[in-house]
Amino acid sequence: MMPALVLTAHGSADPRSAAVAHAVAGRIRRLRPELDVRAAFLERNTPNLRDVLRSVEAPVVTPMLLADAYHARVDIPEIIASCRPDARQAILQADVLGEDPVLVHVLRQRLAEAGVSADDPDTGVIVAAVGSSSRSANARTTSVATALASGTRWAGTRIAFATGPRPTLTDATLRLRAGGARRIVVAPWFLAHGRITDRVAEYARAQGLSMTEPLGSHNLVAATVLDRYEAVIAARAAA
Repeated sequence: MMPALVLTAHGSADPRSAAVAHAVAGRIRRLRPELDVRAAFLERNTPNLRDVLRSVEAPVVTPMLLADAYHARVDIPEIIASCRPDARQAILQADVLGEDPVLVHVLRQRLAEAGVSADDPDTGVIVAAVGSSSRSANARTTSVATALASGTRWAGTRIAFATGPRPTLTDATLRLRAGGARRIVVAPWFLAHGRITDRVAEYARAQGLSMTEPLGSHNLVAATVLDRYEAVIAARAAA
């Protein structure tokens, strides 16, 4: 029997965030009906990760997180250790979703849905993301903007951190305008809408910019979660 896949999201006071996590879990169940798939949250939403880990045997905690930062490096391991202090090795943790090319492809789809052509030299794109205290995590997130621009004729792409470090949304907007962009589109590097994306949307409206939908409960998001889970299973089998 395959171990349970515990899809673990951060959690939010905004119900739209939890709804996307549950929707992704549902997509995984349809893709792999033989798997026991549970959705869990670090805070604010139920079920809490601690409660889920106490109810399943030897699961694989698979973070539904884009950045390899504090939540993946500290929060989740501490919860795992606190739930099974005598058998920590029985609970495995998968990698975060990260800057997977498949997810960059979904971001391109969101831009296309918003009417953005890859061949428009007047367009500039801001990839809006959550910043971290980890420089390496921020550097990896910045690479999304570079990857997104590949094969396009856009005036430019810029990363902007909606929280934390620079560059800010204003920084990115000014640089794109200085580079000749006549139309600027904000592409949120987020899995779901929430309070932060609402603030980004407010900024976009105030500046006359358009904004796409986040990645959302796309089949390719679900497939990426499965990839992370299956990498852990394969590594365990090879050990």
